Amino acid sequence: MSARLLTLVLAGLLVLVHAELWFGKHGVHRVMELQGRLAEQRAKNDRSRERNQQLAAEVSDLREGLEMVEEKARYDLGMIKPDEIYVQLTPPPR
Repeated sequence: MSARLLTLVLAGLLVLVHAELWFGKHGVHRVMELQGRLAEQRAKNDRSRERNQQLAAEVSDLREGLEMVEEKARYDLGMIKPDEIYVQLTPPPR
């Protein structure tokens, strides 16, 4: 009788542990949700890291030479030199 009771108690505990694992607050579904959010955040961090590298390269170019300053002035402000004709080509719409 005691072996049977022990088996039933252990089986009940096993059911409780599995119920908590699958349906509990910190169960499998929560872990999968957090893994998805982590993957999204890592992708966002990678995009931000690439953007930061681009900006760092641009800052470096601005510090080292005037070519980048001239390019920025021409592109952003439309500045031209005194004896120069400004022509801007735009790609055709797709």
